[in-house]
Amino acid sequence: MFKKISPWIEAMRLRTLPVSVSGVLAGGSVAVANNGFKTIPFLICLLFAVMAQISSNFANEYFDFKNGLDKKGREGFRRGVTEGDITPTAMRNATFGLLATACLVGCTLIYYAGWILVPVGIFIATGALAYSAGPYPLSHHGLGDVAVFLFYGIIPVFFTAYVQIPDFHIWPLALMLGAMTGFMGTNVLIVNNYRDYYDDKEKNKHTTAVILGRKFISDLYLFNGFAAVALMVISTISFAGIIWQVGAFLYANLHFILWTRLKQSEGAELNPILGKTAFLMFILNIWIFLLYYLN
Repeated sequence: MFKKISPWIEAMRLRTLPVSVSGVLAGGSVAVANNGFKTIPFLICLLFAVMAQISSNFANEYFDFKNGLDKKGREGFRRGVTEGDITPTAMRNATFGLLATACLVGCTLIYYAGWILVPVGIFIATGALAYSAGPYPLSHHGLGDVAVFLFYGIIPVFFTAYVQIPDFHIWPLALMLGAMTGFMGTNVLIVNNYRDYYDDKEKNKHTTAVILGRKFISDLYLFNGFAAVALMVISTISFAGIIWQVGAFLYANLHFILWTRLKQSEGAELNPILGKTAFLMFILNIWIFLLYYLN
């Protein structure tokens, strides 16, 4: 039984799910800061975000296999379809079935924020597929980082806040926390692309790492983390006491340590760094949520 379930759990890429959860947490922080936090729409956003990310992960596995971009025994996380553990048809059906379910869950948010959410939901669903599929897959043309910044940063933060407080005055704080979360989420993708650089180059998959080189994206990883710290400080310093900035200080130091390990690691050694990058992002967003909630 477990042997049948295990490839599906691996395909979900659980280590990366803190990325989607973090965007919703940051949106919740915006709502808390504006005295409008509502538990039910927040939890619906959380469920939708996780389901949408898993759908995107499934789509990435299916379409990369279909396009011949994966190979057996790769350095990254095991791909069930490529290894023969999951049939392509089953993965395709799971991708579209889960994405459709996520859209139905998202439709319940119309009750809280109106029909403006319909085009937003369509855009998000399209983005979940466009990352790996379609005539111009974003991840194959150096646009994966931009997609992550938008779909796991700006968009979820703003609209998680908006369904709780349907008022565009939340935009300045949502933009700052959205960019902060987007920078951190992009770092998770950077580790992934840094690890897969040689395989992707061989398969002519034009990730940012292949286009700009490993040194550039390792330096970008460092920059993104410190940009996130700066945005956290700017968005919270006037709201809470200086003691709460210890979260930014700790994140900056742990981020620097991960950056040094990134440059010293190769292949499968980078998988734990990817997971720790996502987890550190998650912890910082919990810290910010508590900062706003307790002050």
